[in-house]
Amino acid sequence: MPTLSVIIITKNEAANIRDCLQSVAWADELIVVDSASSDDTADIARAMGALVYAHADWPGFGPQKNRALGYASQDWVFSIDADERVTPELRAELEQAMRTGNADGYYCPRLSQFCGKFVHHSGWYPDYVLRLFKRGTGRFSDSLVHESVLLTGGTSKLKNPLLHYSYLTVNDVERKIEHYSSAAAKQMFQSGKRAGWLRAILSAWWAFVRTYIVRLGVLDGSAGWNIARMNARTTYLKYRKLAALNAEGKFQ
Repeated sequence: MPTLSVIIITKNEAANIRDCLQSVAWADELIVVDSASSDDTADIARAMGALVYAHADWPGFGPQKNRALGYASQDWVFSIDADERVTPELRAELEQAMRTGNADGYYCPRLSQFCGKFVHHSGWYPDYVLRLFKRGTGRFSDSLVHESVLLTGGTSKLKNPLLHYSYLTVNDVERKIEHYSSAAAKQMFQSGKRAGWLRAILSAWWAFVRTYIVRLGVLDGSAGWNIARMNARTTYLKYRKLAALNAEGKFQ
């Protein structure tokens, strides 16, 4: 049976890391790269058998995941976030994929929860993410946010979903709106992009329409409505923050 390294990046994930690691405890190697957590994340991870590497700086999601990838030593790598869980059904499918080796990388469908409800529309499902790949065939993009695996080889798709417990409370929603809009603005600023208030308004309007109408968020009930509002607000703030960076000519 081929061996597997699971890699996770964390910062203040004490509420999530135990359940996450428990869902992948069957792997041969558990790697956690922690970004100066002020809670018990690192201690919990060590107690769960993970190898924990601390880095005080924060280079962005892509570079941080490449750090974690650099510590992996097994045949295959599975990247998981602290708020995600591997089900027994997905585990069996991952093990089968590694045994057959019909592809160099595998996409998992991801089923996400929004304030207590799993969302099947709104552009959230199946939300395929490339998470399992042969070590040495892939690396993460250098994106500050919304990083992806850059793979040199063939890919295939798995059937069983990776569970994602991302937005559990209204506070989670607000915190992530602020975080992702800031990171996206900085990434666009680095790319030399510019924006004004009109771009912010029109892009926010389209984000709402795309989520709620085009991607059938209306079928998700109140969750779909709130996700559309969240996407619109994140988009608006992203472009307003980019405009502020353009005006200042530097990062905030």
